[in-house]
Amino acid sequence: MEWNIAIAQMDIAFADPEKNKARVKEWIEQAASKAADIIVLPELFTTGYALDQMDELADEEGVDTITYFSKLARDYRINIVAGSVAKKTDDGIFNTMYVFNRHGAIAKEYSKAHLFRLMNEEKYLSEGQEGGLFKLESGPAAGLICYDIRFPEWVRTQMIHPKMTPNTLYVVAEWPAPRIEQWRSLLIARAIENQCFVVACNRVGSDPNNEFGGKSLVIDPLGNVIQEGDHTEQLLFATIETDDVHEVRENIPVFQDRRKDLYRL
Repeated sequence: MEWNIAIAQMDIAFADPEKNKARVKEWIEQAASKAADIIVLPELFTTGYALDQMDELADEEGVDTITYFSKLARDYRINIVAGSVAKKTDDGIFNTMYVFNRHGAIAKEYSKAHLFRLMNEEKYLSEGQEGGLFKLESGPAAGLICYDIRFPEWVRTQMIHPKMTPNTLYVVAEWPAPRIEQWRSLLIARAIENQCFVVACNRVGSDPNNEFGGKSLVIDPLGNVIQEGDHTEQLLFATIETDDVHEVRENIPVFQDRRKDLYRL
């Protein structure tokens, strides 16, 4: 299946959800006008890393996010990987990805499993406890958030799920500029070892403590880069053929050749 992708590589207004939501609506309008099937947004795109303000900024049970983006998905008939937002619950504040289909229904809610201590996430956020698998009309997919990509065992856990094998891995991030080459290398490795498309959206710009690197990517199942952003705010487009995943996995049967007797995954 041919699948048209848009990636909103955006700057994020620090601690200003309303300004960021208005900006995202513009990105969605532009993507829909160019017949994108799906648009992908960056991590914590409503607030940025205003972690010490999350108690006030976090979306209570995700209600505002769900209401706002469900309507946009319906109005523009576009699937949305709504990056992630800070979701406030009785159990803590979670860094949560929402995925909406064209009809505005929630296809997935995934909370970041691995918190990044170098940016003090563990002091303000709670760890997610479930995987990121979901389905859209392009087929099965999985979602990850930023630091998650440093844990290949977590990615492989999604890819060998007994009920579905994702053809696309969506990654949303606020990846800092000093480590941007690691971002690129890790994503290419995840695509090659899991023989899947990788669609990765990273923010640009800066906040009071960090500079972010952009370089959003679309990578095919052989590790070839189809599309790559620079260090500026931009809307990127790419087209993928999800049936290519099946062909690659048949030609190089990595999944069949796994030695499950030697390792747990």
